[in-house]
Amino acid sequence: MATHIHNTMATGRRKTSVARVILKPGTGKFQVNRKALETYFPVDTMRSEIMSPFIATETAGKYDVVANVNGGGLSGQAGAVRLGISRALVEINAELKPKLRAQDLMTRDPRMVERKKYGQKKARKRFQFSKR
Repeated sequence: MATHIHNTMATGRRKTSVARVILKPGTGKFQVNRKALETYFPVDTMRSEIMSPFIATETAGKYDVVANVNGGGLSGQAGAVRLGISRALVEINAELKPKLRAQDLMTRDPRMVERKKYGQKKARKRFQFSKR
């Protein structure tokens, strides 16, 4: 198992959110946009989603995480941080990739909001049709 002593940086994206994640060897401290993880992501499911790469690779508490996230909402930002952590873990140790891939943590979710079309109310919803 090859481990690096220096910081590892990776980028994660989801919807319109972009996360720059830095992993340092440490005790498991989280900092997202200069705030604690519990403060920035108050919903428990989002925090567990972010922790899933560490749980899948059994590396929880071995790295400190510093993440800068912008764009989108909290759900997209949580997904972006998760992908960034997964990519950084693979950069540290390439042997972890099959474990992360098996739990679908290495895949960038391509789903984006569909654009609004002209002559319609929203992307697919149309204005009410009147026959007379």
